[in-house]
Parts: sequence; structure tokens; C-alpha cells
Amino acid sequence: MSKILDIKIATMEGTQTTLRELGGTRWLVVNVASACGATPQYKGLQEIHAANENLTVIGFPCNQFGAQEPGKHAEICEFAAEKYNVDFPLMAKIDVKGEGKTGLYSILSEVADADGYSGDIRWNFEKFLIESDGSIQRFSTRVTPENITL
Repeated sequence: MSKILDIKIATMEGTQTTLRELGGTRWLVVNVASACGATPQYKGLQEIHAANENLTVIGFPCNQFGAQEPGKHAEICEFAAEKYNVDFPLMAKIDVKGEGKTGLYSILSEVADADGYSGDIRWNFEKFLIESDGSIQRFSTRVTPENITL
């Protein structure tokens, strides 16, 4: 499953990269939104990104849940930086479910969370902790960044 580290993902600048190329030995992948009740999780995500040298938090803006991420790339980055001091990578806006789901989220959707749920992403701020060996843990929106054991 370590192939997940080499799946191409689009950056906000329109280039392609991979989790591996973003650096670190562990990655916390999160579908983010600026106008969601869970948006304050940006604060916790930034804190664990800053506190864990080998962990890279990566945000994937998504507008599929209640149209809660309507902004353009620059607006999303500006909001996250100004309101939550986010300096972890924010990728290009994507679909995390349905026909337009990216390759990365096709794999992530197959992973079950602690309650046994696997399948489509259910809401903003679902989180996936990916290890360098490709193993993955899934966390629902209700699990805040502070409650993830790193």
C-alpha cells in the first residue's frame, strides 16, 4: 500500500506532487473547508503539524459538503493563514467522493475508521494518518486533531 505515497496530487499552483515529495515520514491528509462548523480544527491541525517534526499535515479543500468551501485557491490560503496561522500545504480544491473523486481519495475511502465505517467521505475534516509503510488510519470529523494519537 506504500504506492499511496507516490500518487500524483495537484498543488494550488497547478503543478503535480506526491505525499512523499512533500516530505516527512508520516502524513495527515484532511479534506478541509473554510465555512464549516469543524473549520476551527485548522487550529489543532496547525499545532500538530508544528509540533511533530516528521509529520506533514496536508489539506485538501473540498466544496462537496454544504458548499462550505466556495473560495478560490488564493482566498482559501489567505483565510487559513490569517485566521489559523496555517503553514502546512494546502493542495488544489478537489472532489473526495463521487465520480470526480481523485485517485488518492479512491484509496483512502476504502480504509475503515475505528467504528468500522469505510466508503465515501462523509463530511469535511475527515482525517487519514498515513505511515511511511503505506498503512493508514481513518478518523471521522468528530475526532479532533488533538485526539489523534501520534
